Amino acid sequence: MRVVVVFNHPYEGSYANAILNAVTKGLKTAGHEVDLMHLDNDGFNPVMSKADLKGFVEHRAVDPQVIDYNKRLKEANHLVFIFPIWWDLMPATTKGFIDRVLTPGVAYDHHPRGFGLVPLWENLKGVTVITTMNKPKIMYSLLIGNLIRKAMLRSVFKTMGYKNLSWISFNRVKSVGQNKRVKWLEDLERRFGRMN
Repeated sequence: MRVVVVFNHPYEGSYANAILNAVTKGLKTAGHEVDLMHLDNDGFNPVMSKADLKGFVEHRAVDPQVIDYNKRLKEANHLVFIFPIWWDLMPATTKGFIDRVLTPGVAYDHHPRGFGLVPLWENLKGVTVITTMNKPKIMYSLLIGNLIRKAMLRSVFKTMGYKNLSWISFNRVKSVGQNKRVKWLEDLERRFGRMN
């Protein structure tokens, strides 16, 4: 299986980076091919330009980096996002990736009868979003309303028609003990090591 991992965290010592390593190790142990899109190291520009917007309307990408990402995503069997939750949502770079890369004519198209969207990545069988945050899970759920599930899974991928969507949320990352953080990583490695 070909798995595209979209990673967004600028600090190499972050827990998100440890998650990336665990996921990658598990996938490779299972014999899967991992294609990493490290948005920070790639210098991905999240800002939608006038040219991008014109291309969006015309159903074509114009930025060479976006075109490259699109080609690689078209071959993906599974898509994994890894990023921190900042101010209750994804970082700007992840949001920019959604805006600039997941575009009509590439990731989806409009239904010919005019209602709804049709997925275009025929190989894509599932999407997993993995996040870190320092809020307790119940606070994020009750007070904030699980915005990542609403924004990433329901509003973006479910709307486009993709299925097998899941969200793995690691909460209170700074306040839990080191043993807990290590166990989370071991569990992740095992989970992705069993992916088929």
